[in-house]
Amino acid sequence: MIKLLRLLALVLALALPVALTVTLALPDVAEAQQPPSEPDYDEWDTLAQKADEAVDQARLSTPALEELRAEIAGWRDVFVAAQRVNSSAIDTAQAQLDALGPKPEEGSEDPAIAEQRESLNEELAALRAPRQRAEVAYSRADGLIKSIDTIIRERQARELLELGPSPLIPAHWSAGIGALYDTFGSIAKEARAPFMDADRRDEIMGELPFVILAVLVGLLFMVRSRFWVERLVRLLLLRKNTPLQWLVSLLVSMGEIVVPYLGFALVSAALKAGGLTGDISDLVLDQIAPAFFIFLVARWLSVRIFPRIDQQRLPLQLSPADRRAGRVYGGTLGLAIAIFYFIDTVAEELGWSTEAYVVILFPVIVVAGLLLLWLARVLGRQGPEKSDDAEAPDETYRSRLTKLLARVLMILAVVSPVLAAVGYFKAAAAIMLPSLLSLMVLGGLLVVQRIIGELYMLATRHRDGNSDELLPVLLGFLMVLLSMPLFALIWGARLTDLTELWGKFMRGMSVGGLTISPSVFLTLAIVFSLGVVLTRFLQGTLRNTVLPKTRMDAGGRTAVVSGLGYIGIFLSAIVAITSAGIDLSNIALVAGALSVGIGFGLQNIVSNFVSGIILLIERPISQGDWIEVGGQHGYVKDISVRSTRIETFDRSDVIVPNADLVSGTVTNYTRGNTVGRVIVPVGVAYGTDTRKVEAILREIAEAHPMVVINPPPAIIFRNFGADALEFEVRAILRDVNWMLSVHSDMNHEIVRRFTEEGIEVPFAQRDLWIRNPETLVGPKSGQGWTSGAGETDEGQPARRSGAAHLTDGDVGAEVDPAADPDGDGR
Repeated sequence: MIKLLRLLALVLALALPVALTVTLALPDVAEAQQPPSEPDYDEWDTLAQKADEAVDQARLSTPALEELRAEIAGWRDVFVAAQRVNSSAIDTAQAQLDALGPKPEEGSEDPAIAEQRESLNEELAALRAPRQRAEVAYSRADGLIKSIDTIIRERQARELLELGPSPLIPAHWSAGIGALYDTFGSIAKEARAPFMDADRRDEIMGELPFVILAVLVGLLFMVRSRFWVERLVRLLLLRKNTPLQWLVSLLVSMGEIVVPYLGFALVSAALKAGGLTGDISDLVLDQIAPAFFIFLVARWLSVRIFPRIDQQRLPLQLSPADRRAGRVYGGTLGLAIAIFYFIDTVAEELGWSTEAYVVILFPVIVVAGLLLLWLARVLGRQGPEKSDDAEAPDETYRSRLTKLLARVLMILAVVSPVLAAVGYFKAAAAIMLPSLLSLMVLGGLLVVQRIIGELYMLATRHRDGNSDELLPVLLGFLMVLLSMPLFALIWGARLTDLTELWGKFMRGMSVGGLTISPSVFLTLAIVFSLGVVLTRFLQGTLRNTVLPKTRMDAGGRTAVVSGLGYIGIFLSAIVAITSAGIDLSNIALVAGALSVGIGFGLQNIVSNFVSGIILLIERPISQGDWIEVGGQHGYVKDISVRSTRIETFDRSDVIVPNADLVSGTVTNYTRGNTVGRVIVPVGVAYGTDTRKVEAILREIAEAHPMVVINPPPAIIFRNFGADALEFEVRAILRDVNWMLSVHSDMNHEIVRRFTEEGIEVPFAQRDLWIRNPETLVGPKSGQGWTSGAGETDEGQPARRSGAAHLTDGDVGAEVDPAADPDGDGR
């Protein structure tokens, strides 16, 4: 029966891995006849006593133990339900008892209150009695189930390590040959029997042409339909390999499984309807059907994993020669699995001896081991192609994982035939068959992941995109997780073990009085998600409908919407926790202890968070304000609970922690209004009429459209500078955001008006003194200085009183002798 479960697991893997989760959530088949909802403890005691004897003696067969275990598991579920009875009544009585308060330690209590307290205690004890009895019964049932599981596992381990007959001993060959001869002889005898009877012979001969025609049509479908389907798939993929075409071709390629199987079904039905089969022939045909289906599935998977046509997104990166070898080895391994399954089931039904079973199945294990070894070598070459000219590309995670799998398969391919040859045939079969079935499941997962990727690209309309994005990868990883129970079944795990794990998972675990289970997480996630969705809906309504109709500025509206979001998320978390049945008082002490450590470790984060709340409430800055903080000027773009994002004038973002905005110095140029002042410094040459300059500057300032009239602009004669008379134009602007533009406009107008009025804008002049010029090396003739004559090239004597004087309109400096110890003037 274990082999049948493995076959069931294979079919489920090819159909949909999620089906296993649904199967595990359902009750066991043997639990169909469950005890009544109200526990009958007398009946349970009888069953428990019987189970105790069976566990102590350990004489029952494994199927009998499985049946007993299923019955006990049904009782255990009843006891789980019985532990929840009277819950509301117990809570009510306990609440009334808590309302009375603790019993006074000293002094007497009011008789009425004491009588009421005693009555409530008796009521509470009576209500808790059924639950306590159910808890005791549950503990006993759970212990019996664990004992039965231990016995079954020990038996399985002994069977795997049992040394049996070796297929290499010639004395055992006769048993295998005899079993095959008897089986085929019985089939031939059943085929000849109808023709020996005159009455049946005439009837069969009349139907024989139709039988032969049906058999020929079925054989044609079995042999040729594969080529028809492959030709159609090539026509679909050769035009353009789009996701839609690939999915259609995959659906069409299912004909490689369906059509040949229908052909075999037609052959089998024709032979049975024609009366050409008997009991053994019917048994053989019935077992060939699933074996043939396994072979078809394995061959189809090998073509999908090692495709004939070069595609953009291959499951494995292999050369065309390796893909061709992979198709051959994969299909042949599928045939080996089919033969393995067929021999195993027929041997069990026909009662072959152990020697015959070992001798007949040993060649299949050897051939499967060789094929597995060759396939592992092909998989070991998986990876990007290497070029002599370019650098070797990096290996992907799938490539490394495939190579690791190839090494494991090589070891199993050698170990299994060796164990079978020695005599550990059950251990060899327990290694070889699960290895082959696991390969098929892995191939199915690769195909499923490819389907997910193609569907994602089709949905996002990325025809030539990459399917290795986040969502397809997460879905593929989820499929791998869901397939884990399938691998467990294939490698010998019992279905009851998986249901036991599933039951424990669904019941959850208790930590400090807090029960953690999937239902708790599901309730928590659903309620919290609904709360977040409702909060976002309210935020959108306020932002787009209500707040725009108020007189609140943009920054205030943003603060209100953000505050509503934080409050909504906080309330959603509280409601979700309470709806999930989590008692906050149970974790209050733990949370209090953790808050101390978290407070020290996350001190800066908490400080920024609190500062963000203060910014949203007090609103010293708002979104869109022009501020200066830490020497950075820019506009506030976003205020979050941890930091504020400022966009500077060069369009770069500066992230400022909220704590710096609350505790530091911040200049807000647009808080409340956009009125601001611009200061334009102006310098004129000495000797210029200062009153005239003042009048011109005033006219320029008053004429600008951005300058307000009240208060009027001020013209300040600021200073007697080293090179100019310094003035300042100070004007109040309607919008300080235009400060630089106004500054530039005024400068242009000042230059124009000063030019018209003949007012000179001075520039700096400097005198350069060179001491000891006679030490300078003079240039060639006609280039200014001579080498010691002390004359210029115009023939004028240079100043020889210890210094030479040059005047340049723009440059002037004096060389200090202390800074020029060599006296060369440099």
